[in-house]
Amino acid sequence: MSWIIVGDSSCELRTLEDPAPDLTFATVPLKIRVGEREFVDNAALDVDAMIDAMHNYNGASTTACPSPEEWAEKFLLADKVLAITISSNLSGSYNSAIVARDMVLERYPDKKIFVLDSLSTGGEMTLAIWKANELVAAGLEFDELVREWDTWFQQRQILFALSSFDNLVKNGRLSKLAGLVAGVMNMRAVGRGSEDGKLEMLHKARGETRTLAYMLEEMDHRGYQGLEPVVISHCQNEAAALLLKNGIEKKWPGAKVVVLPCSGLTSFYAESGGIIVGY
Repeated sequence: MSWIIVGDSSCELRTLEDPAPDLTFATVPLKIRVGEREFVDNAALDVDAMIDAMHNYNGASTTACPSPEEWAEKFLLADKVLAITISSNLSGSYNSAIVARDMVLERYPDKKIFVLDSLSTGGEMTLAIWKANELVAAGLEFDELVREWDTWFQQRQILFALSSFDNLVKNGRLSKLAGLVAGVMNMRAVGRGSEDGKLEMLHKARGETRTLAYMLEEMDHRGYQGLEPVVISHCQNEAAALLLKNGIEKKWPGAKVVVLPCSGLTSFYAESGGIIVGY
């Protein structure tokens, strides 16, 4: 029986290393609309060009989720399907995947399809995909695997740090004055993904060094012990991501830390200089 893991493009991954036997991996792209231009979040996307277009456009940029047909196309590729989406409180991707699941099961009732609402994005989804691959490789039956995957995922968390507020200002989530003051004062906003999948601001920090130190403190406070992998994704800020990686490895020797560039969708939220940590 064949397996497929399908994530929407906010999962950061475009390929999966060492897939389990009879398992394939695929993504469905979200889209970012900047004025009249549409950027498709796939492996061919020039994220730098998209960020430049967002910065130079005076209006608000928007996103669009994958269609049910795009999800269904991937669901038809295997007998057993494990899908994961960005938080349903940030996008319609989860609802679209559910519609696709019902469409496919109506025609092929013997298929097994599970869709997980990550209530998150970025590196936390990356970790979930790696774990799903591990569970498939272990030979678990579908229902048992889904229960274990879902239970494991409830313990994952996400942190983020923003250094640019241009998109928040243009979308009306932050006043122009507050955005200007934050930029002039070299402020960073540190937050987390809440339990219901929304963005929750935790702290304001001045300068990158203090911001990264606060993220380490927050990971410690929330119970990270260095036993599980960490995924750091960054938007045009690899230097800060590597500094944070070094800090995590010093604080928790032996921790596995992977640094990835943000996808188009996570770059839309993180903006230039942003950091997202899944752990």
